[in-house]
Amino acid sequence: MCGIVGYVGGREAAPIILASLKKLEYRGYDSAGIAVLSHGKLAVCRSEGKLENLELALRQKPISGTIGIGHTRWATHGRPSELNAHPHRAGEVVVVHNGIIENYLDLKEELLGRGVKFDSETDTEVVAHLVNEKINKGAEFLAAVQKTLKEIDGSYALVFLNQSDPKRLILAKNSTPIVIGCGDGETFVASDIPALLDYTRKVTFLEDGEVAEVRADGFRVLDRKGKAVQRSFKEIAWDAVAAQKGGYRHFMLKEIHEQPRAITDTFRGRISPKNGDVLLDGLPFGPAELREIDKIHLVACGTAWHAALVGKFMLEEIAQIPAEVDYGSEFRYRFPLLGSRSLLLLISQSGETADTLAGVNLARSKGSRIVSICNVVDSSLARKSDGVLYTHAGPEISVASTKAFTTQLTALFLLAVGLGRLRGSVNVSEGRRFLRELIHLPKKIEEALKLENDFDQLARELKGAANFLYLGRGLNYPIAQEGALKLKEISYIHAEGYPAGEMKHGPIALIDETMPVLVLVPKDRYFQKTMGNLKEVESRGGKTIVLTDEPGTFAASAFRVLTVPKTSHYLMPIVLTIPLQLFAYYVAVHRGTDVDQPRNLAKSVTVE
Repeated sequence: MCGIVGYVGGREAAPIILASLKKLEYRGYDSAGIAVLSHGKLAVCRSEGKLENLELALRQKPISGTIGIGHTRWATHGRPSELNAHPHRAGEVVVVHNGIIENYLDLKEELLGRGVKFDSETDTEVVAHLVNEKINKGAEFLAAVQKTLKEIDGSYALVFLNQSDPKRLILAKNSTPIVIGCGDGETFVASDIPALLDYTRKVTFLEDGEVAEVRADGFRVLDRKGKAVQRSFKEIAWDAVAAQKGGYRHFMLKEIHEQPRAITDTFRGRISPKNGDVLLDGLPFGPAELREIDKIHLVACGTAWHAALVGKFMLEEIAQIPAEVDYGSEFRYRFPLLGSRSLLLLISQSGETADTLAGVNLARSKGSRIVSICNVVDSSLARKSDGVLYTHAGPEISVASTKAFTTQLTALFLLAVGLGRLRGSVNVSEGRRFLRELIHLPKKIEEALKLENDFDQLARELKGAANFLYLGRGLNYPIAQEGALKLKEISYIHAEGYPAGEMKHGPIALIDETMPVLVLVPKDRYFQKTMGNLKEVESRGGKTIVLTDEPGTFAASAFRVLTVPKTSHYLMPIVLTIPLQLFAYYVAVHRGTDVDQPRNLAKSVTVE
């Protein structure tokens, strides 16, 4: 998502910062800005849109200086605009920030009460004012930052520049990455390694809770208690393309591993675990309007359609609202019964999928409310919708969707719990339980990612299979379908996903000793039923691969049993998705296909 760059040395800062920001464009952004200490005064230049707009502004009004910071922003708090672009300034202090300040509204109220005036809608500006206020009261720059960090909650990579302290940058990190690069008489700062590789290969990373003081001749790192920390450099040998991949072999594998962070970013700032409430910040409707909704129509294509199927279970069971799911390519041709109390919920990673967009005009003509779940800020779908729940997955480069899918499921869970609280189908205690489980989900995903070597080995053994069958029940049968789709997309092996109970209505005819059957068997309300379906496969010689959180139940007849971490019923689909992605990835790798750009497929289907 957002990109950060900083420089202090003997060269002109602005060209270096701009060039480095360009190396972070793959992360996605909607505005950009730069601040340089020029002839003893701060000069700030910001623009909405792409970096070319910022470059044009700087050509028209150049700024000169040897210390500065820059940023590319992906909107979270406040719409994309020049005013909301970073850096943000308060007095003699400017700051750039990646992450979310969760308690910014409380802090903003306190500052407003003390007469502070705000220029933007962002959470970041609060931080600049807090630091500036402390400096005005006599605090030294570094001390002002350290005191401010004790007041803020949330995730952040922060870089500060102070007009009255012209030889250093101050950095702070919590849950969001920040990298320091060392050159000859100059020091670089960035949110990711690719921004630094044209200037240095010697880098070090800040850890959570640490603060760094960066000067041209080096840096100093302090822990939470202000004690100095010794930090060695790492020599980076990546080329530019490998750097964008973070050292991973393919973008798909990198994006699979980014899911704990992406899921966290999607729910961060939207939940109140203490009250069991969800802040549906992207919806312009009041509680009364949301209570009036009598039906939700979910419309999507491909992987997003599988997310919609899981969403139907969540919305009906948690929020107690009837829900239908349609393919975007079919929805507008079947004369759906929409009305003023209907909600059209469109799901798309890119927000440019033509078949999904086509549903908007139909719903608009019926007077229905329109909400989208989308990853790309200000996309066509986002602009056409009444409200948007953005999934903060960041750019997804690989054609096969991974983190976009699991963040869509996360957004659907948030929507179901939020509507359930508003409509009274979820009480405070239940809301708290749902949100506690969600907070623990990223850790469960990290545990599931530890199955990577197991699925690498399994893929080696099964890469020659001509067909696969994936089975699941309840809200996990769409996950079986998604797993089959992933295998088809990138390995070119025929695979089908089915509700396990439907197997005996046709697909069982395909079962023999050459057919691998991957079965999702979490210990849930469907457990015994799915076990029965599993035995039907095994009795016909099928080669069963079992994914379960209850491994002790299975006899030695299974070809392979793999254990996923336990989580709640409604979040288990997300956990089960991870190993299916890993399996599809490694089958494709061992078959030698083009993982990131499979044949005949495009990332965004913009034609009907």
